[in-house]
Amino acid sequence: MATDHDRLDVLRRGRGPVPEHVIDELLAGRLSRRDFIRKGTMVGLSLPVVGGILACGSTSTSSALGNTEKAGPTLPAPAGKAGATITAGTIVPTGTPNPLLVDDTGGIDLLNQVGEMLVFYDNHNVARPWLATSWSSNASATVWSFKIRQGVKFSNGQPMTADDVVYSFKTQSDPKNGGNALSVFGGILEPAGVVKLDDDTVAFHLEAPYGAFPYAASSANYNMIIVPDGTDYATWPKTFLGTGPFKMESFDITTGATFVRNPHYWGPAAKPARVEMTFYSDEAPETAALQAGTIDCVNQFTVTVSPQLLSGGYNVVDIKSSAHRELSMRNDIHPFTSNYARQAIALTLDRPAIVQALFKGKADIGNDSPFAPVFPQTDPHVPQRRQDLALARKLLAKAGVPRGFSTPLLTEKLQEMPELAQIVKSSAAKIGVDIKLSVTSSTQYYGEAVFGKSPWLDGEMSLVDYGSRPVPDLFLEAPLQTINAKAGAGAWNAARFNNPTYDKLSKQYVAAVDLSTQRKLAGQIQTLLLEQTPIIYAYFYDYLAASQKNIHGIYPQAGGQFFLNNVTKS
Repeated sequence: MATDHDRLDVLRRGRGPVPEHVIDELLAGRLSRRDFIRKGTMVGLSLPVVGGILACGSTSTSSALGNTEKAGPTLPAPAGKAGATITAGTIVPTGTPNPLLVDDTGGIDLLNQVGEMLVFYDNHNVARPWLATSWSSNASATVWSFKIRQGVKFSNGQPMTADDVVYSFKTQSDPKNGGNALSVFGGILEPAGVVKLDDDTVAFHLEAPYGAFPYAASSANYNMIIVPDGTDYATWPKTFLGTGPFKMESFDITTGATFVRNPHYWGPAAKPARVEMTFYSDEAPETAALQAGTIDCVNQFTVTVSPQLLSGGYNVVDIKSSAHRELSMRNDIHPFTSNYARQAIALTLDRPAIVQALFKGKADIGNDSPFAPVFPQTDPHVPQRRQDLALARKLLAKAGVPRGFSTPLLTEKLQEMPELAQIVKSSAAKIGVDIKLSVTSSTQYYGEAVFGKSPWLDGEMSLVDYGSRPVPDLFLEAPLQTINAKAGAGAWNAARFNNPTYDKLSKQYVAAVDLSTQRKLAGQIQTLLLEQTPIIYAYFYDYLAASQKNIHGIYPQAGGQFFLNNVTKS
């Protein structure tokens, strides 16, 4: 009779050097079961294999696993009846939702209804197959190969092929196109590295090792829906052509969009017969519409604006996340050329009080690095920065501005951000710093959404929203690495941070495959950023969504995604 050791040996053998290394990390006790699920699925171990490996050492497997592979956002199984019209609210898109350029909640919500990626990260940060059925890498994590799902069609009935995948990735990774996905692909993937191996296999030859590349091909990289070969992205909004469970019936940038079932969908048919999405200028009228029963659900609400939704009268989804706000200070403009001035501003903030005031505790305290508590890689031993006004005043003197200074701060009217900006202003005033606030609409704030061209990127101080990601890689690269447009680095570096040591450490982190190396590098990065403080990270907030009590199965994600294909009404 085969022993657990024999079964484990069979499951491990021939998986390739990277998956085998992850399995060895589990067996050596350096990975928890939860971390093994996350890491194993990322490097290409299927869920049945992951479950089998865990079962060899236990009588039960993780609740995050099932007996079969589940593709895409089909969780959870809802109550209620299918066939309803579902009305949803979202913030008005900042522009026509071109998949190349979308970077706002409203635009992402639209893409989620019609488009799909190669990989889907669920709310446990487990990587699941979607338009790719499997993936694997070479030993150095510089070449990743994806098996493309067969039998998939676009909503016009046209078959999806490997050529469509190649075209989508080549276009999105080409710096000439100025796409938003360059924030992920910069320095990692260039168009020449996207190669069709055969009719069902696409390989990605990377510019540098990337241990989390499936993330770049996933729902977390929200621009990366697969479109037909030769698509003109500028005219894509006329059709909303994708492989998703819905197809666009109507769209008006000022009012909303309507979607109906895609008759050519390769997976289970969407449970709603129709989705009507209404656009709102901001959260308050959206919440009012939910309370009035005008709409069935909202993708996101905040405790600051809509605490009434926590009253018990609604179904609320609460997701721990890495979503946060980044308060950037221009390192190339006096007095922020001194890290003492930047540290001084950070030391004025009473973070526990901010978390309680803005979120009623539904957030984690930040420590001025993008390593959120939700990430298993985060080093919890790095000392937490706390409010210290006396030290802040001393640091201002070291920075050459003992009596304080005046500076503008630009932010957007989105959720709790204006209130946070006011808190920053009043906190800084305690040490003699006069912050002059400018709060604009998201459309004005982001301006021309292309590489290096947005009003918020040029402000002396700026406060910007960042949605959650399942790995910290984008947070480490786009806003913090030295700006290099040719290499695609530092696309969102509003702080103009330029630190060779940081660049080296962050690149080493992104290249690392094993969790122990990542944790070691994370601690070094966290310590360096505390010393330099180019950006203040005050908190990481829970992602909250809500629906009427008779609505079941909404699937929001902390990155701002909103999937409605599994929704029913009772």
